[in-house]
Amino acid sequence: MLISNMEVVPGKRIISHLGLVQGSTVRAKHAGRDIMAGLKNIFGGELKGYTELLAESRDEAIERLKEQAQAIGANAIVNVRFSTSSIAAGASEIFVYGTAVIVEDR
Repeated sequence: MLISNMEVVPGKRIISHLGLVQGSTVRAKHAGRDIMAGLKNIFGGELKGYTELLAESRDEAIERLKEQAQAIGANAIVNVRFSTSSIAAGASEIFVYGTAVIVEDR
């Protein structure tokens, strides 16, 4: 599955637009990570536990995006965008969306 944040896939020609596809995941903070984050706020530095949590969340959302695109026959997704929002205290959503297309080689 080709994924592009542009409206095109370089070197490919879009032959069919199949519509909007999306993927999301909602994750909650981990108490152990919160303790370490509190210490980092005092001393400074990267919150590696949260960095890892966000990376895992993005990967999961992208996998769900690709599964939805494959289910409707796409071989590429263009104009991909990410969004995040707070769902509840300590829980956030990572949302990714784009346009499912069929591309062919030029």
